[in-house]
Amino acid sequence: MRKPLLALLVAACVTPAFAQDKTVNLKVSIWLPPAHPLVPSTQAWAKDIEKASNGTIRMTIFPSEQLGKAFDHYDMARDGIADVTYVNPGYQPGRFPIIAAGQLPFTFNDGKKGTLALNEWYHKYAAKEMKDTKLCFAFIHDPGALHGKKKIVVPSDLQGVKVRPAQSTIGEMVKLLGGTNVQASAPEARDAIERGVADEITFPWGSVFLFGIDKVTKYHMDVPLYTTVFTYNINLKAYNGMSDAQKKVIDDHCTPEWASKVVDPWNEFEFNGRAKMKALKDHEVYSLTPDQLAQWKKATEPLKASWADGVKKAGGDPVAIEADLQAALKKFDAAY
Repeated sequence: MRKPLLALLVAACVTPAFAQDKTVNLKVSIWLPPAHPLVPSTQAWAKDIEKASNGTIRMTIFPSEQLGKAFDHYDMARDGIADVTYVNPGYQPGRFPIIAAGQLPFTFNDGKKGTLALNEWYHKYAAKEMKDTKLCFAFIHDPGALHGKKKIVVPSDLQGVKVRPAQSTIGEMVKLLGGTNVQASAPEARDAIERGVADEITFPWGSVFLFGIDKVTKYHMDVPLYTTVFTYNINLKAYNGMSDAQKKVIDDHCTPEWASKVVDPWNEFEFNGRAKMKALKDHEVYSLTPDQLAQWKKATEPLKASWADGVKKAGGDPVAIEADLQAALKKFDAAY
């Protein structure tokens, strides 16, 4: 009798914490096309969550704006249209002023290290700035540049030029330098240039090919001008409705390390796009001289003051927030 009793006790000890949990089915909305590197890496993340939860958390990935437009993805997470969404905070100017610090020109030198720095820094502030969703993680793509029909060398060259900015801070830069902003999400960008609605675009290198923008541009500025910040946000009702064990699985997959795992393939893809562009005979990839680069840095200085004003209006302390960001950048050697 002792052996069966011992076996039962051992079995009881190793019974998964999820045995009594209801299966949770989550919709994950990504507005990128299936060919984008972020889609398969997110699918791998979802599969690991399913495995870690003993099959009680299942995720279905919906790419290509199937559940809603790119601009709406934060509200989709808030309202439960999707349970997890891929958000570009810069698509809604002024709404998320703190994280916009990561969108200032010449901030990051590298997508991988920058993602680790951004995560460590922004989790401290997301509970307030994105309070009606749960932030899973934040990340950036490898630094992008200016691409277009015209060779833009110094800031004054943007005077009167129509530019599709990658995010709101770059949009502010365009206006500051006398250009005109053309609002278009990434999936709409090629069409805007092809129809002459936009002349230039700020975009990461690999995605220029993915979205067909190489077909409508010729000149490419070889400088890490900017990055775009992104977040994965979770619907609070979906998260709060899980068991403690299921919540722990989600939390364990919302770490800087997992952010890096999910975004590393994308960063590599974007980084390799630069060499691919340089190899094309009908495209010109051009560098800036030290003097030209200095002109860009000086011309974009007012953007930091504008960011600070936005943070103040939202009740934040821009000096302390920026000091925290600089500390994270230094820790991960991610500063430009």
